[in-house]
Amino acid sequence: MLSPQPPQLMPREKLLHSGAAQLTDSELLAIFLRTGTKDMPVLKLSQHVINQLGNLNAILNASCQEFTAIKGLGQAKYVQLQAVQELVLRSLRSEIAEQPSFTDPDLVRRYLLNHFEQTEFERFACLFLNSKNKLLTFEYLFTGSISQAQVYPRTVAQQCLKFNAASVIFAHNHPSSDVTPSESDKLLTQRLIKTLRLIDVNVLDHFIVGGDKTFSMAEHQML
Repeated sequence: MLSPQPPQLMPREKLLHSGAAQLTDSELLAIFLRTGTKDMPVLKLSQHVINQLGNLNAILNASCQEFTAIKGLGQAKYVQLQAVQELVLRSLRSEIAEQPSFTDPDLVRRYLLNHFEQTEFERFACLFLNSKNKLLTFEYLFTGSISQAQVYPRTVAQQCLKFNAASVIFAHNHPSSDVTPSESDKLLTQRLIKTLRLIDVNVLDHFIVGGDKTFSMAEHQML
């Protein structure tokens, strides 16, 4: 068993001593950044970057212009960060390809957090699955306010038939980062379930994504 972590450990030593999961977001980013600036040590710089861009997901998805606009960050670090993100995505794709099914909520959660684009408006997407519940494709279908009934069950059904999907998982984002489902979310889900039942497509879940959080309706017995 590891002994209690000495408070003076820097991020690299802390990682070696206690594991990466014990590091804060700013400590993890500090390891990647490696150095700070003349006026800002690396730990302070990493927290400054998080404050400026919002969170780790926003940092990974920032444009080169947004990233390099922060003093102390250049194109070399941007390129490295994009490479790290692509490595993570490819690793996840490999894991998904090897999974016997795509019904594990934790796998879906990690997939969505790595793939769902963070926007200032709502987007509705579907994960279409085959008869073995393996992922066929992920597709955005609608953009706009979900509460204003911009999601059309007929279109969802058509896409299920197009991909010959046996089951489907819905996902949409809440720009506010509050992942609590609204009454509109619940009513929409029930409408879609009834429609897809007519073509023998099973609805496994409906996820709401907000920042680095998700909410599974299936896990909360809301389907």
